[in-house]
Amino acid sequence: MPASLPLRYGTNPQQAPARVYMKDGAELPITILGGSPGYINLLDGLNAWQLVRELKQAAGLPSAASFKHVSPSGAAIAVPLGDTLRKIYFVDDLELSPLAEAYARARGVDRMSSFGDFIALSDTVDVSTARLIAREVSDGVIAPGYEPAALDILRAKKGGKYAVVQIDPSYEPDQNETREVFGVSFEQRRHDRPVTSADFSNIVSLKRDLPAEAVRDMSVAWITLKYTQSNSVCFVKDGQTIGVGAGQQSRVHCVRLAGGKADLWYLRQHPRVMGLPFISGIKRPDRDNAIDQFLQPGVTAAEKANWKNIFGELPAQLSDDERRAWLDGLSGVTLGSDAFFPFRDSLDRAAQSGVRYVLEPGGSNRDEDVMAACNEYSMTMVFTGVRLFHH
Repeated sequence: MPASLPLRYGTNPQQAPARVYMKDGAELPITILGGSPGYINLLDGLNAWQLVRELKQAAGLPSAASFKHVSPSGAAIAVPLGDTLRKIYFVDDLELSPLAEAYARARGVDRMSSFGDFIALSDTVDVSTARLIAREVSDGVIAPGYEPAALDILRAKKGGKYAVVQIDPSYEPDQNETREVFGVSFEQRRHDRPVTSADFSNIVSLKRDLPAEAVRDMSVAWITLKYTQSNSVCFVKDGQTIGVGAGQQSRVHCVRLAGGKADLWYLRQHPRVMGLPFISGIKRPDRDNAIDQFLQPGVTAAEKANWKNIFGELPAQLSDDERRAWLDGLSGVTLGSDAFFPFRDSLDRAAQSGVRYVLEPGGSNRDEDVMAACNEYSMTMVFTGVRLFHH
């Protein structure tokens, strides 16, 4: 493995030359097996790899992440998929290995955001996972290894230009990390603190039940937030994120963003949405866009006019009452936050999306108000005492 790798350009085409390299001439921990990853690809890949590596360590199951612009659009562990999720993730025609199920979850939860993603996988990529990746619009993948037949499939994607990166799973960086901004160097200890069972022991709400599934989902939230641009929150259910709100200046805006995504994820499971009459041959991205538009209130006449190119017949949108009635069936959701909630407004919004378990560091002057909101909604709240800012 080389110590330096030239790149076509940096974050933007006008930022050239560009490269990635190791200090002191050490070898890079990555090998390029296909294509030519770019600057942003490798930022996504290296952040995403850390996430899936920690998920695998915490859960003991294959894990996957779908990254866009240095934050996950989805992350998941390999919990078996039921028929409904297989259909809304567009994988009901495939035989899926556990690793492929993890990626189907990570990719499928927010297909609009995952379009053109960079993928991270915790385990050696098998043929099942490679076949799933091959038919989605994606920029590249990073994993610790590839089965020969899986590598052949991925190398053929995008006419041989698909970025296939192998990372040394034994690689550990230095304890301290540095970065440079405007010619000024910053140094800090790398955020290498792992999630532990003790992080979920400080229950501060009146409701104190915390089943194993909630602890699992709190682990997924904890690790996902660790690699999501702050401010950040995520909604988690059944071992996968169902909504990620990243990089917002206001925490309640993060919750609204993530909660809206969680709502859309659940609304996609409505029988009327699952039965939308798509014209034969419509591509997956066009279906994704049409479903997203169908689920938005206030669609214009011009937008509906385009539906004739997508649907065999004009479908009737869900009414506000129908949407609310369906969303009232969403329950058992875990909400994680990378820092404390300064006001109860985030919990008021979370309650509309089935949240029953809350994970946050605590430490706000208004902790009592936030805990009171949790008690009103019969939520179980855990204070970890650990802030998870990521920039």
